[in-house]
Parts: sequence; C-alpha cells; structure tokens
Amino acid sequence: MRIPRLILPALALLLSAADEPQLVPDVSQREVEIQYSFTGADLLLFGAIVYPDGRRPDKPADIVVVLKGPEQSITMREKQKVAGIWVNADRARFRSAPSFYAMASSRPIAQIVDERTAAIYELGVDKLQLSPSSLNDSAELDRFQAGLVDLRQRNGLFIERPGTVEISDGVLYRARLPLSARVIVGDYTAETFLVQDGRVVAAAVRDIHVRKSGFEQFMAVAAERWSFLYGLTAIALAVGMGWAAGAVARRI
Repeated sequence: MRIPRLILPALALLLSAADEPQLVPDVSQREVEIQYSFTGADLLLFGAIVYPDGRRPDKPADIVVVLKGPEQSITMREKQKVAGIWVNADRARFRSAPSFYAMASSRPIAQIVDERTAAIYELGVDKLQLSPSSLNDSAELDRFQAGLVDLRQRNGLFIERPGTVEISDGVLYRARLPLSARVIVGDYTAETFLVQDGRVVAAAVRDIHVRKSGFEQFMAVAAERWSFLYGLTAIALAVGMGWAAGAVARRI
C-alpha cells in the first residue's frame, strides 16, 4: 500500500515525539480563593518525568517551573524634580506585562540554557516579552523595563528562585512558589519545562484559577452588575459615617 506524501512528515514527527520524554505535572491548588484575610499562598508544583522505555539519560535533566498571572497593559512614568516640584516626565507603555511571575529551576538559568532559548520561553524576569508600544529608544525602554521589574520584585509580584527545584531519582520533581497577597483575580498558568543538553525537550501546563470569595466576591459582583445602586450605597455609607463621626466628636 502506498502512503500519501503528506502523511509521511506527520508520521516522522509522531515517531520522533515518541522518543522524547514526557512530563506529568500537577499543582497543589487548582483554585485559590481570596478573602479579606488572604495573606498569600504557597503553591507546590510537582510531577514526574516519563522516559521512553523507562531509560533515563546518563546526564541528569533540568527542570524549570514558571507560575504566570494574567497579562496587563501598564504605563510607567518617570518623575523629575523641576523647580523644587516632582512632576511626571518621560513615560513608557507596555502592552503585555504579566501581573505576576514566579520562576524556580533546578540550577541557575544561565547554566541550563543559552540566552536565545531563555528568551524564547521567557525563563527569567529579564527575558519577559513586555511588548512596548511607545516610541522611546532602546536605552529608555531598558531603563523603564528595569524600573518595572524592580517595582514588582519589591511588591512580591516578580520572583526568581534558581536552584530550588528538587529532582528525586532523576524522575520526580517538586518546587514551591509563593503567590503574593497582592495578586489579581484571573486565570494563572503553571508551566513546567524539561531541559536536556540546553534544549527544551518537553513542556506541560496546568491552569490555576484565582478568584474572590465571601464578602469580597459579593462586593465585586455588586459593583459590576448593579453599579448605580452600588455607587448610591457607597455615598450613603460615607455620608452616614461622616455624620456619626461628627456626632461623636460633638459629645466629647
């Protein structure tokens, strides 16, 4: 029987994929609920490496895990002192900055992959593709990007933990990444990359949902669905609290 010409490349691709190891990842929490007492979460990313025919390579492989939040459009402004007053000067806008980014690896990234591979898979906060939309020159964009990274690192929203992924018997791996109390609600991804000889040979993704619950969820839904009534209620509460504070002050 003659095999159609277009099927041959697909068969070759499937056969080559069968020779590559596979990842079976998981995460300790698929849903994270934000309440008034939410102080952050500690997520465990773990899983197994499945090698073809159970044959492990002579040289141990490396694991990189990345926890990423929803992307945001953000404008960074630089302040300058003019006549003794701090005013907004230059600015840069980034179209796709992740709201949260945390990475852990079995070794420092520079020892695992080269610069090009790290940039392709965004392995490291300095490799994030932020998609600048302004017309600033490269030096200005680098300065603003460094400022954005520094700001989010200080707020616990950009995290790097090289050398913290534990690999047992060359098959099982685990890593812990913190989820900051400042995270926004939305869909997050936990990505796992298997690297051999500087090449990403397998990747897998698990979804994590961060949502509000309890009173916070009720207030968010009310503000979205009944915005007019929500606004009137907020004004009434503010006026009532102001009147009550004044009445107490007059009696003291």
